[in-house]
Amino acid sequence: MKVLCLNGPNLNLLGEREPGVYGATTLETIRERLEEQAAARGVEVTFRQSNSEGELVTWLQESRRKYDGVVLNAGAYTHTSVALRDAIAAIRIPVIEIHLSNVHAREDFRKQSMIAPVCSGQISGFGPDSYFLGLEAALKCAQACKKNEDK
Repeated sequence: MKVLCLNGPNLNLLGEREPGVYGATTLETIRERLEEQAAARGVEVTFRQSNSEGELVTWLQESRRKYDGVVLNAGAYTHTSVALRDAIAAIRIPVIEIHLSNVHAREDFRKQSMIAPVCSGQISGFGPDSYFLGLEAALKCAQACKKNEDK
């Protein structure tokens, strides 16, 4: 199986940016650990980050023919991007929305997700473990989709 892990704006600053909210773990460390977890399960993970909404949309569109599922930390675009929402709805593979912090315990504007209605699920508030839980969820959803296709 192949999973794409996408990261949105400002996630390249993890470890430096608001460590009281997002923790001290860098995105590079998360990538390394996620790749180790995936390899132990025989899964290939491609890990990408962009501050550009358009680039994230392009990667989502391309994922439909290359990957079995997507783990997506869209960052601030979670709350604002109709373009990401539409791309997720169009690709028809499981997308798991993840967040390091518990967005429901933060500012009111962070409680609204534009992408949640078209994602297979949402994981929020487990710090870097949100990525690992997201990978597991993406794999389970992808396996369920394959079983349904085989029927």
